[in-house]
Amino acid sequence: MARPRTFDEERALDAAMRTFWEKGYEATSTQDLCDATGLGRSSIYNTFKSKHDLFQRALHRYMTTMNAVQLAVLEDIGRSGADRIRALFALVLDGDAENRPQGHSLGCLSVNTTVELAARDAVAARILESDTARRLDVLRAAVEAGRRDGSITSARDAGDLARFINATVAGLRVSAQGGADRAALESVVAIALDALTA
Repeated sequence: MARPRTFDEERALDAAMRTFWEKGYEATSTQDLCDATGLGRSSIYNTFKSKHDLFQRALHRYMTTMNAVQLAVLEDIGRSGADRIRALFALVLDGDAENRPQGHSLGCLSVNTTVELAARDAVAARILESDTARRLDVLRAAVEAGRRDGSITSARDAGDLARFINATVAGLRVSAQGGADRAALESVVAIALDALTA
C-alpha cells in the first residue's frame, strides 16, 4: 500500500513555480527547489518525476492562474473592446509592480521561458505555442468587439493588432525586468492604445 503524501502538492507546485519564475529553468537547481518547497529530493522526484516535469507543471500552472484573470478581462462583454485592452495593460503594469524584488520586475514566466527555452525545448515550445494561440484568439476577439462598438478605429487587420498588443505586453515585461519604472511603461501603453485608433 502506498504511503499517503504528507505535503500539499499544490503549495509545493506554487513554490516551484515562483522559483523558476525568479531564476529561470537552467539556473534553478534541485536544491533551490528543495529549499523553496520544503521537500527533500526524494519527495520531489517521487511526486514530479524530474526537474523538467516539475517545470512543465509549474509553467502550466502559471499560465492557468495568471492568464485566467487576463482572459476574463479581455472577454468581459460589459466593457468596450478598447477598455478590455486598456484593462489588460493595467493588469500587466500592476502585476509587474507587485513582483519587483530589488527594483527589477520578475517579468512573465511565459516570456522568460520563450527567451530561455523555446528554441531548444520542444515540449516547452508546444506549451508556449498553445498559450500564445489562445491569447491571440482572445485579443483578436477584443479588437473585433472594439470595431463593432466604435472604440477601436484602426483599419489594420484584427489579427495583426492582436499580435501587436501581445508583443507590446511582452515588451513591457522585458522592459520592467530591465528596471523601467511605471512612468516609462505607462508611456509605452499610451502609444499602444493610440495605435488602436490611428
